[in-house]
Formats: sequence, C-alpha cells, structure tokens
Amino acid sequence: MNSIYKNITASKAKDEKLLAVLIDPDKMNLNDASRFISKVNQSIATHIFIGGSEVDEGLTDALVIEVKKYTNLPVVLFPGDVIQITDKADGILFLSLISGRNPDYLIGKQVEAVSKLAKTKLEIIPTGYLLIENGKETAVQRVSETKPIQRKDLQTIKDTAKAGELLGLKLIYLEAGSGATHAIEPHIISEVKQQLNIPLIVGGGIRTKTEIEAAYKSGADIVVIGTAFEDNEAFFDKLKKQQIHN
Repeated sequence: MNSIYKNITASKAKDEKLLAVLIDPDKMNLNDASRFISKVNQSIATHIFIGGSEVDEGLTDALVIEVKKYTNLPVVLFPGDVIQITDKADGILFLSLISGRNPDYLIGKQVEAVSKLAKTKLEIIPTGYLLIENGKETAVQRVSETKPIQRKDLQTIKDTAKAGELLGLKLIYLEAGSGATHAIEPHIISEVKQQLNIPLIVGGGIRTKTEIEAAYKSGADIVVIGTAFEDNEAFFDKLKKQQIHN
C-alpha cells in the first residue's frame, strides 16, 4: 500500500477532500461489519478510522481483521489507549492530546506504545489532537482527565494547533468529541487552517452533508464521521460516490 500520509498530503495539494468513517470497536458488532463496510465502499469515504475512548482489549484487533476482509480502503487506528494497537491495520494516528495538560496523554501513553509499535509494520503518523468544547462532557474528556479548549478562546485554539505543527506533528485533528451536540464552527476551522501548512482533520458533531461541505469549504482536508452513521446508517445514502464541491 502507498504511504497513507503521502496520499493525504497529495490530496491536500490538489484540494481533493477526504472523508474518514470512524468505527468504535465497542459499538460495532462483528456480525454487522460486512453490511456496514459494503455501505462504506459505496460512499465517498476514503479512509476508515478504528478506535474509541474506552475499548476492551482484543476488540480492536478482531474488528480490524473483519473490516479488512471487505474493503481496500486504508484502515487507520485512532486509539484511545495502548491496548488498541494492532498490527492488522495499515497505519496509526500517533496522537498527542495537545489541548490538555495531562502528561499521560501528551507523552506518557506514547512512550508506553513504542515497544508495541516496534513489533508492527504500521505507518505511524504523528498527530496533534485538540479537543474543543462542545456543550457536554465527552468520553475523551472523562478518560484523559483534561479540559477541552473553549470555543470562544480562538487564539488559544490557533496557537495550540500551530505549536503542534512547530513541534513536528504531521496532522492536526480538531475534535468536538464523540456525540458532540454541535460541530466545530466554520470560522474556527478557517482560522486554524490559515495557521497551518500541514493537513487539518475535523470531527465530532457532523451529522449532515451540509455540515461536511461547510467543514471542507472552511479548510478541513479530512472530515471524520462516526456517531452520525452509528445513529442512522441511511446517512450513507446521502454520501454515495459523487463529487463533493469545495
């Protein structure tokens, strides 16, 4: 498989927008994987992210194996913990929760992961993860014991994202959190995008095609959809393979 990151940067250079479907191993029944992935394959999705904030050991490995039976899309780990690392995937977002100040999620978990990653052939993509306040406590907030950045504190959001780039991270991920009450506003995405030279991922609270397109127009290079599909698989019908207008 070609480099996942090189393909992302190539798409960014051509202003080709990408869509990742996020699957939580704790919420996906293995028996439903074939049917679900069939819908993913018929959609405009370009990547599959697998992970969650709280996942029992072994579930991620089993789900990745099942998913890869039915798709050629790159399967990228989006791990909430070290136990979610599996060599069955194609790559991993090596996350640092740079919006928080809990050292475990800034560097501790990453150190813990190194020996496990050394035994895999996963493509490792260093990713700065920013949790943005969305009106309710998220699983990420609870598990990581960190506070999200307030939406109104735009300067801190911009500076944090840029600091991640200056530290050498390869992606910036703006996250409203799983099941967010509302998506990250377009003006926030736009302001952050203007600070960055690296690709920008946006996820959390995006439930309509209109919101996807708004995120793209504001500067998101990759939009991540998770809960919207969990709650309503018919959403896939609105995202059949077609041209998304930038």
